[in-house]
Amino acid sequence: MGLRSRSLVVVSVLAAITWSARATADTSVTLDGNVPADGPDHFFVPFDVPDGTQEIEILHDDKSPDNILDWGVSDPAGWRGWGGGNSENAILNAKAASRSYVPGVITKGTWNVVVGKAKVVVSPAVYHIVVTFRTAPTLAPQTARRPYAAAAALPGLVTGPRYYAGDLHVHSLESGDATPTLDEIGTFARSRGLDFVEISDHNVNTQDDYIADAQSRFADLLFIPGIEYTTYKGHANAIGATKWVDHKIGQPGVTIADAVQQIDAQGAIFSINHPALDIGDLCIGCGWKHDLDPSKVTGVEIETSALSGGGILFQAQAIAFWETFLSKGFHVTGLGGGDDHRAGKESGMFQSTLGSPTTMIYASELSAAALMDAIRKGHVVVKTDGPADPMVELTAGDALPGDTLKQRSAVLSAKVTNTNIGQRTVNARWVVNGVPDDTVTVDTEGQLFTRSVQAPPTGEDRYRFEVLLGDNKPHLITNHIFLSLDANGPDPAAQKSSGGCATTRGPEPSNATLWLLFAAAALMTAKRLRPRHA
Repeated sequence: MGLRSRSLVVVSVLAAITWSARATADTSVTLDGNVPADGPDHFFVPFDVPDGTQEIEILHDDKSPDNILDWGVSDPAGWRGWGGGNSENAILNAKAASRSYVPGVITKGTWNVVVGKAKVVVSPAVYHIVVTFRTAPTLAPQTARRPYAAAAALPGLVTGPRYYAGDLHVHSLESGDATPTLDEIGTFARSRGLDFVEISDHNVNTQDDYIADAQSRFADLLFIPGIEYTTYKGHANAIGATKWVDHKIGQPGVTIADAVQQIDAQGAIFSINHPALDIGDLCIGCGWKHDLDPSKVTGVEIETSALSGGGILFQAQAIAFWETFLSKGFHVTGLGGGDDHRAGKESGMFQSTLGSPTTMIYASELSAAALMDAIRKGHVVVKTDGPADPMVELTAGDALPGDTLKQRSAVLSAKVTNTNIGQRTVNARWVVNGVPDDTVTVDTEGQLFTRSVQAPPTGEDRYRFEVLLGDNKPHLITNHIFLSLDANGPDPAAQKSSGGCATTRGPEPSNATLWLLFAAAALMTAKRLRPRHA
């Protein structure tokens, strides 16, 4: 693994240190070395924790304005946190830890600083690490931390089955590149009219420790756990994940397929984030380049940070990426995520805004389980800019976006609301098998667009609906209703064209017909009641 020179440094430093359980002064070791030029994207710098240590503090530095290293810590039992690009020192004791790290007993033995080679352009790249061992903790116990437990269904603004509005990609200060607390996230989310937020921090689950405490102050906003599974070849969303998943691709036994299996095993959802955001060092590893079995993918983020530039510039490519799954028969759900790191405190071309986009999920209730079930079913609509965008209710009888109809035909309906007609230009269009129809103007609030379609002889067709505003870009994107042929199934389109409705009964009688039937019935009744003659 290219650790020989570093090991010599470690051995020489540790050999010069004497320690006893009765030591009272802080003691430190300095670990300097070269970053391995080859091998996996992550490597390990070991250090020995003496008996009696109650707290450790780790300073780390890449000593370069050009190179970028990421940082984490593991103890003899395994993972203890991932600071990534955190610039501050990592501190851990039994009852507290700095952000991105896990509190717990400081055990004697060999620990490791885990180093990620995020960007190495100047060689030789070096690292500088100073580990301080303390016999008394300096961080106070963090009483707000407690194990995550799923909240009961919240009342929300309106209870029961409906579309719930939220953001499925939000960062708290447990991400090294983010700053907001959960309370700041919750306050801003409520100001935007959201019902839920998923806290998806980079390669950690430490944010989950604070959800119960924050949830107690937000009766109508649901915090959903999650992880942004962040690698140097792509980012993914582990929606609902509460257990850490190893992201060090290339280490023994660490593969993207194994990561998906671990996410699935804890009942979470695997969705690919900003797949087309391939902008090099401006966003390291943001574009998706992993080779993964498409059947393992549940969702794709088709809109990210609409107000930051990323969504505007890469929307078409992200949708095309999503459509490649669908064209192969994989019913992958299109999702949205704001990728917010500031909870609305900053704005600008490249600053995300929480709730932009807004993901609308039709669920039975406002709970993590119900929302995740609806995501798996594809009952999702994405408003690309946020809550103020138009809304579309796409149906085919009782079917919702994400549903599959097996019948001879279908009658699709798309009702467009929240249009603000008169204040902006609103256009709409159907998209069939990935190909958009011509746009038509939306003239009235609540305008209904219908389409009668025949099932294909083989395979399936897919239909979704988009609303476009003045910039002629989609500002609302539904998921698909899928249609495949069952020769013995219902034929709603034929019934509609013959004057019937989408059920098996015949046409409704007119008022004149009803009067004739009433008169005939009265005449028959009179004949039955007339006295018989001898």
